[in-house]
Amino acid sequence: MEINRHGFLRVGAASPKLKVADCGHNVAEIKEVIERARQEEVQLLCFPELCLTASSCGDLFLQRVLQDKALEALSELSLFLKRGESGASPIVLVGLPLRIQNSLYNVAAVVSAEGILGMVPKGSPSSRDGSPGNRWFTLGKHLECCTMEIAGEDVPVSPGGMIFRTPFAHFGVEIGEELWAPVPPSSELAMQGAELIFNLSASNELVGKHDYRKALVKQQSARCHAAYIYASAGFGESTTDLVFSGDCLIAENGILLAESPRFSLDSELIIADIDVEALRHDRLNSHHFTTEATDDLIEVDCHLDTISPATTHRSFNPHPFIPPAEERDARLSELFAIQTHGLAKRLVHTNIQQAVIGISGGLDSTLALLVVANTFDRLGLPRENIHGITMPGFGTTRRTFNNGMALMREIGVTIKEIPINDAVSQHFKDIGHDGNNHDVTYENSQARERTQILMDYANRVGGLVIGTGNMSELALGWTTYNGDHMSMYAVNTGVPKTLVATLVLWLADNRAEEGTRSVLHDILDTPFSPELLPAKGDGSIAQETEQFVGPYELHDFFLHRVLRYGDTPARTHFLAEQAFAGRYNSKEIEKWLKLFYQRFFAQQFKRSCLPDGPKVGSVNLSPRGSWLMPSDASPSLWLEGLNT
Repeated sequence: MEINRHGFLRVGAASPKLKVADCGHNVAEIKEVIERARQEEVQLLCFPELCLTASSCGDLFLQRVLQDKALEALSELSLFLKRGESGASPIVLVGLPLRIQNSLYNVAAVVSAEGILGMVPKGSPSSRDGSPGNRWFTLGKHLECCTMEIAGEDVPVSPGGMIFRTPFAHFGVEIGEELWAPVPPSSELAMQGAELIFNLSASNELVGKHDYRKALVKQQSARCHAAYIYASAGFGESTTDLVFSGDCLIAENGILLAESPRFSLDSELIIADIDVEALRHDRLNSHHFTTEATDDLIEVDCHLDTISPATTHRSFNPHPFIPPAEERDARLSELFAIQTHGLAKRLVHTNIQQAVIGISGGLDSTLALLVVANTFDRLGLPRENIHGITMPGFGTTRRTFNNGMALMREIGVTIKEIPINDAVSQHFKDIGHDGNNHDVTYENSQARERTQILMDYANRVGGLVIGTGNMSELALGWTTYNGDHMSMYAVNTGVPKTLVATLVLWLADNRAEEGTRSVLHDILDTPFSPELLPAKGDGSIAQETEQFVGPYELHDFFLHRVLRYGDTPARTHFLAEQAFAGRYNSKEIEKWLKLFYQRFFAQQFKRSCLPDGPKVGSVNLSPRGSWLMPSDASPSLWLEGLNT
């Protein structure tokens, strides 16, 4: 599994079990952790601040013997990485005290099989409780860029920051409390191209501090559109006055990917695979990351071997539009409120107090009806002003018809039944179409007849036609142009099919009365279908949508990856394989992804003239700013990308 080729990079954060002022023990423990990381094919590995000596040495930092031993330990570590006896060596970040002329600096050293690549001094004073702050270390901002000879190597030292450039991502370094600054160095490093930020820290524990620290890490990763890898001192540090928990965190763009157990008595290592490609896409869309050169920034090129692990240190959500369980109530409540609020504004603006909606007994019209009912309640309008029209046709089954009628009765809207068979049959005669030919004309004539009825009925009662179609159908073009494709306000246009089902289930279980709840659950159990072809002999649905266009859960995954992250076809396929492992094989995914691209490009003309509707998430297909695409663009490059 070549994760680097698909835009991922494997990183680790470690908190080794140390002994205060015992550099030999500490470097041996660090090497053991590196061996563990090698086995997991970690490519970049961060250790805590001053980990070669321990951070709690106090005035011992001023002893020359400790300073010299720290440099010897660094040289030993560099030689260890150069040998690489048990696999490819990672780039390792460790902390140590470094004497330059008559000043002592708290530095992060970046070491790899190529040697010691660079040193970054800490620029902000320590704010640790009970600490004398700058008692031992001079701030890096007072140091001019220089080169030091360490173990026969010329090593650059830069107070203005360094960007380390690898073949797969660029990274920068900050130390400890620099993250707490009003403008952390990582903000500038991100602007200079660093996609990963490593923080070597020695933050002590206080009640409640962990949550604040974690929030800072997550927020900074989100603000910088970066990965933030944080490693803090743990067991073995002096507990004379303070306790260190070994808190290690890895966050990406505001999401916590990995977290170590705190207060462990052993060395801890956490690992995550960073989605560098997604970070770059978000930066591309933000327009904030315009790189400007600075005089004191040093760039260092670093080698990294490509890895091919058997498994990933990352989970891939197969249903990206569906909120996680712990956030579901809040997110779905907000989503439903957005739909309701959008429709309420349109009704108030137009001074319309009547709504007309086609009810099929399917999921989409069900959600739309629930939105309309909630909107009317909020506006203080009687639900009798909602005109639910059921229009049975050639393919309408008894189950969907009964569910639609039952739902309207439970909600308390005005019900109107208008069968369309005779009107459509007459239309076939008028245009010379054989009604036994169940082609696209046969299907679309029914959809357009229903839309005409809704529009004309709305004119008669002075109402607004509410659209029911969802975003997944718009992506695939599974909608009849100027039929169900059209309305006066489309409340579901920003909601994909998987989220429609989730939202209806949530409304059934949390907002509905008992009678309505049972109807909603039966609607949820009904296969997706436009019901435009005659039913089977037993009266069941003959035309199940997912048999024609493929599983909606796959298409929603494709839609999210392509629009939210701009993923290539090969990367989308790779991610789908991970997300749906054990459910769809590679060939099935390729088949439906190919169909997705074909339909997505071919059906843009329908999306180019969509009715108004509320945007509810980061992915939307409205032609008025959310998705601007020519209707005649070619899918050739994307289809070719599936064959590479």
